[in-house]
Amino acid sequence: MAATPFSARHWSAVETLSPAVAREVQNERLREQIAYLATHSAFYQAKIGADLTKIRTVDDLAGLPFTEKQELRDSLAAAPPLGTHVAAEMSDVVQIQASSGTTGSPSYVGLTASDLTTWCELGARALYANGFRPGDLLLHGFGMSKGFVGGLPIVQILQYMGIVDIPVGAEAGAERLLRVQADQRPNALIGTPYFLAHLAEQAPKIVGRPARDLGVRAISVGGEPGGGLPAVREKLESLWGATSREMLGGTDIACTYWGECEAADGMHFLSPDLMIAELIDPDTGEQIAPVEGAQGELVYTALRRQASPLLRFRTRDHVVVTGTGCSCGRTGYKIRCVGRTDDMLIVRGINVFPSAIKQLVAELTTGEMRIRADFEGHSTQRPLPVVVEDTGLTPEQQTGLRATIEQRIRSALNVKTVVDFVPEGSLKRPDHVKVDLVERVPS
Repeated sequence: MAATPFSARHWSAVETLSPAVAREVQNERLREQIAYLATHSAFYQAKIGADLTKIRTVDDLAGLPFTEKQELRDSLAAAPPLGTHVAAEMSDVVQIQASSGTTGSPSYVGLTASDLTTWCELGARALYANGFRPGDLLLHGFGMSKGFVGGLPIVQILQYMGIVDIPVGAEAGAERLLRVQADQRPNALIGTPYFLAHLAEQAPKIVGRPARDLGVRAISVGGEPGGGLPAVREKLESLWGATSREMLGGTDIACTYWGECEAADGMHFLSPDLMIAELIDPDTGEQIAPVEGAQGELVYTALRRQASPLLRFRTRDHVVVTGTGCSCGRTGYKIRCVGRTDDMLIVRGINVFPSAIKQLVAELTTGEMRIRADFEGHSTQRPLPVVVEDTGLTPEQQTGLRATIEQRIRSALNVKTVVDFVPEGSLKRPDHVKVDLVERVPS
């Protein structure tokens, strides 16, 4: 049975709680979760021991060790199928989700029936903020295969919201998706930002009409950084004739739980009753206050979680806080994800995220762009090689655009690049999950 929204503007009343009340709720839920870990989680009993009983408030978390991704991989390898950190009986597990596995073997996360409801509630708040409403008909542009959380869990969230999902999936290809869009005319669309832009660009050739004539009202994008970049958003909204809003999540905690509202200037933290989000300095591990302009890595503690609970889990998602208040009435602070700390490149000692370069290039040309890393690891002392698709430029125009891109990147990021052009259509297009902005080439 579908749940119902709190109001025309907010899925849950929790989204509008004052910071003081939200913290009281969070502290109460944290004590409940800690009591659960102390009796059900051998993993955290061994990792933290008696210190578990000392945690009474969110402030007490600062003295605890982080949970690292490698610990979870080791746990899964030691005790398949769900690792030593599983905290529920397997007879209570009703679903197992897998990460996309882009950085190694997939992570596997168990869900009880209660966990599924929590995932759906978290996701409903995010997608409702994005503009989806009960009664909508939606075309599913995330990949449906490999147990990816953009597949079945999104379907479950949409059903929980009373939205009809057409689960075609990105792996069906642009032609199949666009023909379903032209036939069924769903008014909502979800997927990765660069794949949905690619889809729209193919519409005139495949269905004989521009994407903006195919009936989409609202778009939600996620799965990779970039959906909130002004140039990317404007491109999506222009191509589809629809609003485009960003969301963020991850397999280990839930499917999606940050959502951008109609103000379109960052994704709100929406669920203090169901999770804790800390901002830390990725180098020192020290907490950072989530005030406007602050940057850091997100660390999560799950609340109301049974099968695969996590305490102070390091995500490696690097974000910037874009605001702490909003005209929409939501009181959770807002962020934009600028990349992952483990994707970051170091060019002559300067930290740079590939998505930051993508943003600057996207402001100057519609051509696809990639960084061609001709070095081992994440660090180089040479200028960074960047390739951009030629969109029908004359040699003189190429020369001018090359100089403009190189200068813009150096001015904005203090990083020197060498830009080359490649034929239009020669760079790999976005696929089921995300587009990798860095291509590794032999040095």
